This record gives sequence, structure tokens and C-alpha cells, in this order.
Amino acid sequence: MTASRSADPALSNGAAPTTTGTAPVEGPKAGAPGAGAPLLASGEATVAISLPKTSESPQLLRIRHSMSHVLAMAVQKLFPKAQVTIGPWTESGFYYDFDNPEPFTEADLKAIKKEMGKIIGRRLPLQRLEVSRAEAEARISAQNEPYKLEILAGIQEPISLYTLGEDWWDLCAGPHVANTSELNPKAFELESVAGAYWRGDEKRAQLQRIYGTAWETPEQLAEYKRRKEEALRRDHRRLGTDLDLFSIEDEAGAGLVFWHPRGARMRLLIEDFWRSAHFADGYELLYTPHVADISLWKTSGHLDFYAESMFGPMQVDERQYQLKPMNCPFHVLTYASTLRSYRELPIRWAELGTVYRYERPGVMHGLMRVRGFTQDDAHVFCLPEQIGDEILRILDLTETILSTFDFKTYEINLSTRPEKSIGDDAVWELATQGLIEALDRKGWAYKVDGGGGAFYGPKIDLKIEDAIGRMWQCSTIQLDFNLPERFNLEYVAADGSRQRPIMIHRAIFGSLERFFGIMTENYAGDFPFWLAAEQVRLLPVTDEVRPYAEGLLAQLKAAGVRAAIDHSGDRLGKLIRNGEQQKIPVLAVIGAQEAENGSVSLRSRRDGDLGAVAIDTLVAAASKANQERASGLGLATSQPA
Repeated sequence: MTASRSADPALSNGAAPTTTGTAPVEGPKAGAPGAGAPLLASGEATVAISLPKTSESPQLLRIRHSMSHVLAMAVQKLFPKAQVTIGPWTESGFYYDFDNPEPFTEADLKAIKKEMGKIIGRRLPLQRLEVSRAEAEARISAQNEPYKLEILAGIQEPISLYTLGEDWWDLCAGPHVANTSELNPKAFELESVAGAYWRGDEKRAQLQRIYGTAWETPEQLAEYKRRKEEALRRDHRRLGTDLDLFSIEDEAGAGLVFWHPRGARMRLLIEDFWRSAHFADGYELLYTPHVADISLWKTSGHLDFYAESMFGPMQVDERQYQLKPMNCPFHVLTYASTLRSYRELPIRWAELGTVYRYERPGVMHGLMRVRGFTQDDAHVFCLPEQIGDEILRILDLTETILSTFDFKTYEINLSTRPEKSIGDDAVWELATQGLIEALDRKGWAYKVDGGGGAFYGPKIDLKIEDAIGRMWQCSTIQLDFNLPERFNLEYVAADGSRQRPIMIHRAIFGSLERFFGIMTENYAGDFPFWLAAEQVRLLPVTDEVRPYAEGLLAQLKAAGVRAAIDHSGDRLGKLIRNGEQQKIPVLAVIGAQEAENGSVSLRSRRDGDLGAVAIDTLVAAASKANQERASGLGLATSQPA
């Protein structure tokens, strides 16, 4: 992706699932692709009720914004020395930042919640007042609220504040409910306390942020809590440790991922599938360096737009080199290595390129936000009239890849030209229409984010819905007029003139690390058969049947099946329990009878007890499941051997 930080939201390593509040514009088919209940891992419960997002519900926005004021009023009632800062709504609740001499405790949260209930019960009105800057400054100074004074300095008139009854007020633009009677005291919760720097600057005061959630009904709150507990159960950091997939070692440094053998095997499977899909779709692969002379990043604009996210330069042979935060300038240089003809276009190049970005210590989160990660980057260089076809081709490939990992419900956003941008109006219009044409031909509904494009071109962002209804930003498609201009890219047109190609940036996973984390949580660690690091575990009941198990192991491995023997010698019950805890897809019990009959007794996580199955049947079914990238063996209806 290119230089602006806003240029590549899908590749920004963001940890949290995202949503959008932009206005919907439908393509020829209403509804998101793959609309319906999200696909769940075997044995998972479906989402009970729909939960609205703040940006989608004006009433919920007013409730949550008002609850943040009730929270601040309760805190200052119980802790008079606490100074207030900001208290916005979030997509699932609200928070408020305080400067308090002592840390808030769990007991404090309970007391604050109780006080909030009292405030709600007083049926206090929330009224908007417009005041002059002088009056606002006088009010804030009288209450010794220095943070509010700083906020006031950045506000343009008219200046508004909201009163909460007669005893408390806050500098705020609103909106709010008319009266606390509209707040349901049984439909809110205070969730946690976390540290937060004022203005997000670690050099400034560290505040205490109290997070809360609020809903219209107790039933919504209960469903929210259920989903939150489910999210904890699915946490990829815990599963990564329990299943021995990856780790982040403090001795090596924060945000640097160590892939353990089991996780590395799964990553290789993902990469091999990704490469095969790209070769089939007309891409060629590139490998590019991890560092480059700092002049490259000056030309690309990264040092102007992205310097705060780049590691510092290193001195080598009297030249300064920079770790790459993006792959795109390397692909540009590859294009520029020779003069191209219009007959060569489109050129499609893809790379699993590892990049390095500086992330502040407080924002790193498991695999979701790290300092070294691998982008599934690709760039297409094409003629202006080829934009629509190329975008449609990318959308088809995106659907093919994501659906293979059981992500089939998407939210699509089309971002158009912002006020500050580069490029000719005609080119912008052609590019935007190319994106719209591709989405319409694909039949995907989408939302328009007017003015939300990058300064160098319009874009499409795709969010995937996981098994518990969370939306995750992953895939992005961005048109770019900037880098071809900066690097003076050209092709020889049919009339012999030199013309500028259109450059398309594209990622489907976003980054392998982040996608692996999302995928792990989506499956709750219960991966489909084709993707599991260990697919079949053989459980010999006695030492006498071990030679038979070794022969079966050799057959499975020869067929490309990832299998292992449990040599622990534990009792059968523990052997099975250990395999289930490690989420092995298929357990094959081998006793004297199985060895005599040339069979195994199979237990499948997805299909249950399959009974006795002949060796040849097991090997053939496992091999076929790998070829078809299946969730299970497909033997549920087979007869015992």
C-alpha cells in the first residue's frame, strides 16, 4: 500500500473488529453476499438475537452518550478530586477518561454503578445550552477542570454544553436523551478500567478509562455478555498457547511473532493455497528485499506521510537504509525496470511480503497488531479501460479465498474522492465508475463512504463476519494515481505515446498474522480437517499393536495426511481426552481387534463416532478431504468395515 496512513486500513494491523455508519447504496442484488447466519464450527451455538451498533441506531447513540455523562457525574459524586476529560460512545458502549489521584478498583466500579442507578432513578432532564466562549471558560475554570479548558480551546463556536439536572454539566455537542427515565437501569454494565494517555500521547498525563456498555433492553445486555464470554473462549492468544501454534517472546522484542511447528505447518498450508489461487488467476509472484535505501521512501512519500510508523534508519556503507513498512514501492521499481507496452497490460504481481512497522507498546495485541507481519500484497498495473474487469476479477478471487476459510458474509464499503486529493477529475470519475461497475456486475450490495477515499484514489474495503457476529476489516482494493506519478511509470500506448498506467493495490487477508488470529477465533481453534496441523492421531491401546500403528502412520503420511501416534502409554480414556483437548479432528483407536481386521475405530470431532473403518477407506477419505479442503472426512454415513 502507499504512503498515507489512511491509505491501507485493512493492512494497519488494527486489533478490533470494525463497523461503519455510512449510508447504504445497493447494487442490483440487495443484501450482502452470503447473507444469512454466519457459518459456525461444529457444535457451536447460533447467535441468539441481533445486536444493533451505535452508528446504526440514533436512539442507542443517545442512550450511550447520555450514559457516559451519568458515569462522569457518578464518579465526581463519589470521587470529588477526579477531573473529567472526554466520554464518547463506541460501537458497543461508551467510556470516560478521568484523572483521579488513586486507581479505580473493582469495588469502586460497583459503587459507581450503584450511584449511576440512583442518578437514573432521579429522572433528571438533559438540556442543551449554548454559551459564549467566555462563559464556558469561566464555568470550567470555576470547577478546576484543566482538561476541559484544553478541549474548549479547540472548539469553534457555537459552544454547547449539556446539563444533567441542576448539579452537573459537561462540555458536549450531543446528542442525548431528554431525560434519564429513557435509560434502563437493568440494561447497562461497567466493564473494566484501563490506562489511557491524554490525547493519546504517552508523554502526557496517564488517565484512567472506565469502559461501559448500555442497551435498550436487559435481553440485549444479556446477549452482549454471552457474546463477550464466547469471545473470551475463542481468544486467539489463549488458543495459540493451548494448541502450541505461536508465541511472542519478550526476550526477542514486543510484537514479533514466533511460529511454532504446528502453527507454521498451518501457515504453510494457507500460503500454498494462496499461491495456487493466484497462479490460477493469472498472477506472477515477486520476492523483494526487506530494506531499501532511504531515498526510495522519500520518493514514495512514506517519509512524509508515514514516518511515525517506520523504524529508524540504519547506516550501511555510508548509506542509510530503511526497513520496509510497505511492499508497493518495490513492485513499482520492478515495473519500472523496463519499458512496458500497452500489450503487456494488465500486469498482475503478488507477494507474501514481510513488513515492519513501529507500533506503540499500548496498542499491540496478540497477532492482531504486531510490529513484523506478512502482507498478502498484490499490485495490478492496467490501462484505464481495464479497471472494471480487473476489479471484478479481484472481487471474485477475494470471494474464492475467503469462502475457503468459511467467511461468507461480508460488508462492502466504497470510498470516494476526498477534498484533498491528487489526479485529474476525469481519471477519478473513470476510476470510481470502474469500482461501481465491478460491484454491480458482481451483484454485491455496498455502502458509499462519500469523501472517504485515499488522497491518491478511490477504494473498496471488505469486512468479514465471524461466527459470533463480529465484523473484521480484512480485504481492500485501492486505485492509485500517486505512485505511478511519483515514480514516472509509463507504458507505450497504441499510438506510440507514453502514458501513465493505473495502479491497483490489493490485499485479501490483510496480513497473514492478523487473518490467522481472526480465523482461529472464528473456528474457536476447532480447525477444519484440511487445515489442521495434526489431522489424525493414532491411539494404540497396547504395545502389541504399535507395529500395526506404525505401518498405518506410514500409509497416511505417504498419502499426504498429517498424522501422529500418541506414544504416552496412557489409558484409552486419557488418550481420547488429550486428543479432544488439543482439538485433533480425527482420533483412530487401535486395539487387538482392529489390528487383526486391518481397521481402526474412528472418532471425528465433526461427525462423531464413525465406528470401525478399513485402513484403505481412512487413507482415501483423508486424502480426498485434503484435496477438496473439506471440514471433515465425509464418512458419517459410511458402513463399518
